[in-house]
Amino acid sequence: QVQFVESGGGLVQPGGALRLSCAASRSILDTWPVNWYRQAPGKQRVWVAKITPNGGISYVDSVKGRFTISRDNAKNTVYLQMNNLKPEDTAVYYCYAFGSTWGQGTQVTVSS
Repeated sequence: QVQFVESGGGLVQPGGALRLSCAASRSILDTWPVNWYRQAPGKQRVWVAKITPNGGISYVDSVKGRFTISRDNAKNTVYLQMNNLKPEDTAVYYCYAFGSTWGQGTQVTVSS
């Protein structure tokens, strides 16, 4: 099973930016799509973005134009650049791919 370690979260003011990282325990980026999910307090985990092995990218509508997913295959790492953050982006962010386990996630808090 692939495991992911998410990092890069923190407290940021509205309009600020963060870059999340998701490091895989083994090479997977050229095999399976990797997704970012988030879970806000008291809510279900929801899908945020995806990058496929051939470079296809998709986003949930609420983050389009603000978030950018990318990857570094050599480092087995996927990134999520988050710009113009809003309070409703506050959540724990996770990576997931087919067959992986859920990691600890990284907390993102957007607040003034």
